[in-house]
Amino acid sequence: MDGKKSAIGWVENNLKQLSADHMTIWNYHEPSWREYKSAKWYVERLRAEGFTVEEGSGEMPTAFCARWSNGKGPTIGGYAEYDAIPGRSQAAVPYRKPREGVSKYAAGHTDPHSGLGIGALAGFLAAKHAMEKHGIAGTLVFLGEPAEKMCGSKPVHAAKGYYDGLDAAISFHPHSFQALSNGCFWDTHSAPYWSRIYTFECNEPETWQSQQSAATVAHLHSAARAPGAIDALCLMYTSSKYLKESMLPHTGSWSLNEFIPVAGLAAADNIAPVVSQIQYSLRAPDLEMCEKVFAVLDNNAVHCAAMTHCTVESAWITRTRAGLPNHAMAEITFRNFELVGPPKWSDEARAFGREIQKNLGLEPMDDPFLPEIQRLSPPQEAEKSFRAQLPPWQKNLAADDYVEYTWHAPTVRLYVSRPTLASPPRDKHPGYRYPDWSRYAMMGTPACIDPMWSTAGKVIGATIIDLMTDKAALDRAQAEFRERTGGGIGGSKWVAPLLPRDFAPPVDYRWPEYVTTVRGEEWTIPTGKG
Repeated sequence: MDGKKSAIGWVENNLKQLSADHMTIWNYHEPSWREYKSAKWYVERLRAEGFTVEEGSGEMPTAFCARWSNGKGPTIGGYAEYDAIPGRSQAAVPYRKPREGVSKYAAGHTDPHSGLGIGALAGFLAAKHAMEKHGIAGTLVFLGEPAEKMCGSKPVHAAKGYYDGLDAAISFHPHSFQALSNGCFWDTHSAPYWSRIYTFECNEPETWQSQQSAATVAHLHSAARAPGAIDALCLMYTSSKYLKESMLPHTGSWSLNEFIPVAGLAAADNIAPVVSQIQYSLRAPDLEMCEKVFAVLDNNAVHCAAMTHCTVESAWITRTRAGLPNHAMAEITFRNFELVGPPKWSDEARAFGREIQKNLGLEPMDDPFLPEIQRLSPPQEAEKSFRAQLPPWQKNLAADDYVEYTWHAPTVRLYVSRPTLASPPRDKHPGYRYPDWSRYAMMGTPACIDPMWSTAGKVIGATIIDLMTDKAALDRAQAEFRERTGGGIGGSKWVAPLLPRDFAPPVDYRWPEYVTTVRGEEWTIPTGKG
């Protein structure tokens, strides 16, 4: 208990510095695979704290793997995320206003991953302090996981062996489910997320309708132009929309979405567009459903390429597994949540929430925050809420790449409440939903967001100390892991990483980012400013 008190106390004693750290990452607001400043900040901070850090782990420029040891003992893993979402720019003010000095389409922290990363870091640094103070043996492994919004880095780290040797792992996320505001997943963990990019190229436009003889075509401009890569992309987009209802049965929660990073690269109307790309991302309850959807998409791509005189290549962006539960880890962690208590918001935070309500034309509330975020959510109660809305066969919901950790070590999925406004009276505002910017604004306001990540830091720090010192508790978690996997890693029920060990991370595609040109720093999505 002394070790846990020391860990909790360390977070409390370092709140001011950690709050400033959070705002540093929030102000970087870098999108997936382009988190250069954020990753560098973590690397420098962890080295200053005594960790040995590998930069660019897994061949990912914005990833890292940090290790610190206090002697022979359990090895506990965790991680930071720090990617933001393009198009979600919002200043930390109680009204709609994009950030100053950047494109209105710039990225912003929504969950926020800025707070996720600092909360996890606080927990690991707190545990390190307690381990040093009380002579607790063990090793901490803290990873930087970029591109979570694409479920990007964790499948790569898993495939390349970075989770090998962990005795347990802790995954933290700001709450996403009202029924699970402050607690842990029990049985229903996140579902697989698969993403694939298709590249269409029109490399030989001169061979389109090549049966035409020179006698019938007096001039090159008189010939029919090859359809080219834009037509291929449009056909792929349209045909996949048409066939969406035939990909899977109408049961279970699944979604398929697309992103177009490149379209055309032809500035002259009589030249066939040479290249286009479309990325498809799927969330589905199980791996078999994922296989079926991408079989249809692969088939569509081949036919769309043939019709438009193009070639097509496909490449995986990511493939995650389904999350594996561990009740023992959930119980250990939730006991520490009970010790710490739920987040507590100040009058300053409530005043900010009321100002948002006022600016939205709502009557400000004495307490503008949801009551659910101010109390604990026992894992079993949250599980009942999930099961009430899911078919019995569906074991997984939503998506997040933390699931990769669950197949390499007993892992807990911890949720801590982020500030969330309570709905106005239904009789006056039926079906009202707050605009997303109102949530994003609170994520960059220290009074609103600090209680979330600081609570997480305390729970994580205390849980690490439990795992380091309570051998019986760790043994229970590992025994459950072996049972669920049919013998542990490589066991009869274990699912291996879905990416090959030599997988090349998808860092070189045209993901949204800021670039420096002779015109200055520019957002690569057009802003309409010339």
